[in-house]
Amino acid sequence: MSSVVTRFAPSPTGYLHIGGARTALFNWLYARRTGGKFILRIEDTDKERSTPELARAILDGMSWLGMGWDEGPYFQTGRMELYRREADRLLREAKAYRCVCTPEELDARREAAKARGEKPRYDGRCRNLPPATAEGKRSVIRFRTPESGQTVVHDLFRGDVTFEHAELDDLVLIRSDGLPTYNYVVVIDDATMGITHVLRGDDHLNNTPKQILLYESLGYSLPRFGHFPMILGPDGTRLSKRHGAMSVMAYEEMGYLPEAMVNYLVRLGWSHGDQEIFSVDELKKCFTLENIGKSAGKFNPEKLLHLNAHYIKTVDPERIARLLIPFLARKGIEATPSPWLVSVVRTLQERSRTLLEMADSAEYYFREKETDPKAAAKFLTPEIATVFEEIAAAFSALPEFSHAAMDSTLNAIVAKRGGTLKIHQPIRVALTGGTASPGLFEVMEVLGREEVVRRLSKAAKRISSV
Repeated sequence: MSSVVTRFAPSPTGYLHIGGARTALFNWLYARRTGGKFILRIEDTDKERSTPELARAILDGMSWLGMGWDEGPYFQTGRMELYRREADRLLREAKAYRCVCTPEELDARREAAKARGEKPRYDGRCRNLPPATAEGKRSVIRFRTPESGQTVVHDLFRGDVTFEHAELDDLVLIRSDGLPTYNYVVVIDDATMGITHVLRGDDHLNNTPKQILLYESLGYSLPRFGHFPMILGPDGTRLSKRHGAMSVMAYEEMGYLPEAMVNYLVRLGWSHGDQEIFSVDELKKCFTLENIGKSAGKFNPEKLLHLNAHYIKTVDPERIARLLIPFLARKGIEATPSPWLVSVVRTLQERSRTLLEMADSAEYYFREKETDPKAAAKFLTPEIATVFEEIAAAFSALPEFSHAAMDSTLNAIVAKRGGTLKIHQPIRVALTGGTASPGLFEVMEVLGREEVVRRLSKAAKRISSV
């Protein structure tokens, strides 16, 4: 068996979205699992909608997900001469022909066919047009689809799917402006790049018989085809932005980790027993086409969020600290990699579902936050001011500012005041501005003695001045 060669061939008319990223992932993993090759190709022949910025965004998305490619990126606009040469060959061999029908004529015939209750397909009237007749006229090059017979797609996931040639159209290969069409160039690219497995969503299944006929007419060897089910929204309809199906880079902006996204995407239509959590190295070893399901996966943003929380909780805090810096910068907080920042991260890993949430939660470590009015009314009462002053003085005098020393000091102050004073929550509000935070002693150790004393003293003065 020859070595496996797979590809991902997005069009730069939009960003890398969830569905495209999963297609890329399945192809990438299959190549990695089999020791094969993964090729990246940018299908940019749609000049009106394709832009270099969108092509760059696709490459950025692939890189963020960690899906490195072995060849490419190839751009179709750099291969135009090959497409024209092969179209000329099909013309010479009478496997294609020039069609001079105008768009207006084609539209009128399509409408007439619909009115008769027929399938609106090209009626083939230029099939036998003498080549000289088309000279000097605006024309397209069409493929001469067989008028009878069948093409069977031997699909890796669906089994054999049969298509009647009578239902297929005479495909346009080259438009009147000289640009090639998708179904034509994809065949030439896949064949000349040695693609052995074309793995894609089942929305492409109806294109496959047309492409097989082109492979055969051009004398190319057929790859194996596999069409996996599309991703649906939670409501069972086609996945869209309203379901949270944004570009993958939008998820990076929201503070998701790439390994969480990869883990989530692979489980949308693939399984390995009951296992839910996979490292990339595990996936490279256990991913198989046989375990791709026959039913559509449903995109669930909550499940992705839950998975991201798991990874944030378990990933090396030093890496999280580095990733957190740009999210802090968005809040106007300048931070640099440091052991202190890692300490901040450690206190927040259990409580954060995204890096964005972590940056929000971390704000009080860097600067005082405005105190929540309800929390202030409940906990920052007049009688607590003197307690804060006493705590600040006691903390200033501690030989070491440790959890045990702070706990002992607070217990002594509470005992001296009768043993019933609830002091932890007022301190938390004074230090963080709210009632929710990691463990109080963790927060104080990270803030450090000087900042804790300063904030408690300031809180005491503020309460006394009201």
